[in-house]
Amino acid sequence: MLRPEKMCRVSVAGSKRVMGSVVEAVHDLDMLHVTEYDGSWDGFEPGDPDAGADEASDQLVTVRALESILDVDEDDAGPTRLVTDEALDEDLEEVRSEVNELDDRRDAIRDDLREVEDEIATMEPFVRLGIDLDLLRGYDTLAVAVGEGDAEEIEAALDESDIDDYGTFDEDGIVAVFARADEGTLQDALVGATFSALVVPEGEGDPAEYLEELNHRKQQLESKLTTVENELDELRLDYAGFLLAAEEKLSIEVQKAEAPLTFATTDNAFIAEGWIPDDEYELFEQQVGAEVGEAIDIEKLEVAEYDSDGHVHSHEEVEGEGGHEDETEDDAAFADEDDSREAVADGGHTASAGGIVTMGDPSPPVIQDNPGAAKPFEALVEVVSRPKYGEFDPTVFFFLTFPAFFGFMIGDLGYGLLYLLAGYGLYATMDSDVLKSLGGVAMWAGGFTALFGVLYGEVFGLHQLGEIVWGGHPPMHKGLQPAYANYGLAWLTIGLLAGVVHLAIGWVLDFIENLGHGLWDAVTESGSWLLMLFGLWAWVFSGANGTAPDFLYTAESGVFAGHPYALGFTGVPAFDLFTIPVIGAPFSAWLVPFFVGVVLLYLADPVEVVEFLNVLVNVLSYTRLAAVLLAKAGMAFVVNLLFFGAYEHHGEWHFLINHGPEYAIAEYGAEAIVFPGLMHSGIAGVVGGLLVLVIGHVLVLVLGVTSAGLQAVRLEYVEFFGKFFEGGGKQYNPFGYERTYTTDD
Repeated sequence: MLRPEKMCRVSVAGSKRVMGSVVEAVHDLDMLHVTEYDGSWDGFEPGDPDAGADEASDQLVTVRALESILDVDEDDAGPTRLVTDEALDEDLEEVRSEVNELDDRRDAIRDDLREVEDEIATMEPFVRLGIDLDLLRGYDTLAVAVGEGDAEEIEAALDESDIDDYGTFDEDGIVAVFARADEGTLQDALVGATFSALVVPEGEGDPAEYLEELNHRKQQLESKLTTVENELDELRLDYAGFLLAAEEKLSIEVQKAEAPLTFATTDNAFIAEGWIPDDEYELFEQQVGAEVGEAIDIEKLEVAEYDSDGHVHSHEEVEGEGGHEDETEDDAAFADEDDSREAVADGGHTASAGGIVTMGDPSPPVIQDNPGAAKPFEALVEVVSRPKYGEFDPTVFFFLTFPAFFGFMIGDLGYGLLYLLAGYGLYATMDSDVLKSLGGVAMWAGGFTALFGVLYGEVFGLHQLGEIVWGGHPPMHKGLQPAYANYGLAWLTIGLLAGVVHLAIGWVLDFIENLGHGLWDAVTESGSWLLMLFGLWAWVFSGANGTAPDFLYTAESGVFAGHPYALGFTGVPAFDLFTIPVIGAPFSAWLVPFFVGVVLLYLADPVEVVEFLNVLVNVLSYTRLAAVLLAKAGMAFVVNLLFFGAYEHHGEWHFLINHGPEYAIAEYGAEAIVFPGLMHSGIAGVVGGLLVLVIGHVLVLVLGVTSAGLQAVRLEYVEFFGKFFEGGGKQYNPFGYERTYTTDD
């Protein structure tokens, strides 16, 4: 559960005569994560793809291009079907011909439509100007310029130029200038004015008539385009299922045909290696052996366990296990393979322990092995990285702490149920594995939010739930109200304690992993941090020689003096060993393990000593639990305050839900009113207040994700993961294909 599933390395070797049958059998099992041969063995070369691989690849490219043109998606698939080679060749050519013809027509129409739209855009300014097109060009003694600009600025610029005779026509920001001068002189004169020149389009007569013709032409082209697109849509409905099935069939064929590229081969034999889950080995051996049954040898080379650096620290070599050999005329070829296998020991690529000869990267792929309830959290772990093989998988710890952190900070039955419903909607309706995982995470977070909401006695920030469930005295308070302000201090203390425990778990896991390198490495690299963590914070919770806040280690009465729980944490005893000379301060026994940890850390890596205060800073980060709790509670309180209004009595706030402000004034005086509430301010106040109420709670709901969610994730990723988790594992990608659109029966 805390480590990925155990994997074993498997070798399948045999005569080239049966290589195709082996590929078929292994592919059907969809179990072997094939290791790509790296060319390091003497006498072995990567295999060649099977005949027909290029043709299948070309057909696959064609199918995917047709799917793109028709905009085919998985919803268009229809029932599964059997696609034969003959049907593929004949039907694919027919579909390609029809689709390409329509696509070419669509492209041509789109090109014509773009040209017409450009012409319309060009003609519109001249329609606004209202001058026939033939009057704007073709003069021997006049220069003409048409453009967008300011007529007054243009005339001022012409007055200051060398042009003596000119005229301007201005209509709706379009200006035409006629000047007795050459084109260059007119252009130079207009440089200083606000003027953007336009090209006079071809044609004669009224530009409005041209524009009308262009708009008619545009409508015709749009109609043709719609017709072609409808025809393409009909083809999509007719052929989508076939294309998806053809893509799947061809993908499988290409996958099988190119499989030998990852094998080590000689003229007569081949070797394929890969990884499978260890408990699947017997099934793999039986199925492949039964399908092929001759001239092959299946061996379990090792059952490997790797440390966090990817090196073998323990393994089980398995020799002579399994194997299927029939005495045939191919035995000579198979013997050639055996001799070559032995020769690899000198020139091959060997793993770091046990002398295991490998044909490539010796690290196994990773299959995360978590209980079903924790599965959705794997996606959040993989945002950082997939765990390495043999490295502790933090998913379970993420599952146990993230929802609790989130629920603690929001703590409201109403919000929790909405998060739960939103998460269920994602989980139940989305096809994407990532979105389904996020839905599962949201359901857990919503469940804990609702649970803490019951303990706080709140629903959408209102306290009526506490009166219903707990008789007005819920076991917990958020600490926002004056009467319960000491709860806010309690949450700061509990946040620090949670930080100590959370970080300690991380360093304990790191200690266990470092034991693979030796006890001394574990003590210096991980034990040092644990000693510093417990030593420093035991000293703080004992009073830190009087410098720590009282609420961390006392149980005195008073709003800001102590802890609100009779059975709560009240610090640890202070043990002073001696008084430090000169400064006269006592030296606490709790600081001894802290300084011992600093020394051990120095012995492990002197550079890391500069980070020794991480044991203080990292734990202080957990005070954000209390900070977000109070911030979200404050936002919900303000929203309800504005709508319902509230009064204060003995340090408690009571919303004016069942009574108006007059009741509170009569009972406790006008000074008790915190805010009278919009719902008590007439119809306009009720309408405006309802808007504030709904929008306000929606904002609190959304900001709960962006504040509580992100802060909880930060505590996991930055504070917790960094203590033991490195990541970088390879995804398990077995050689095979999960059929969706085709059947091989």
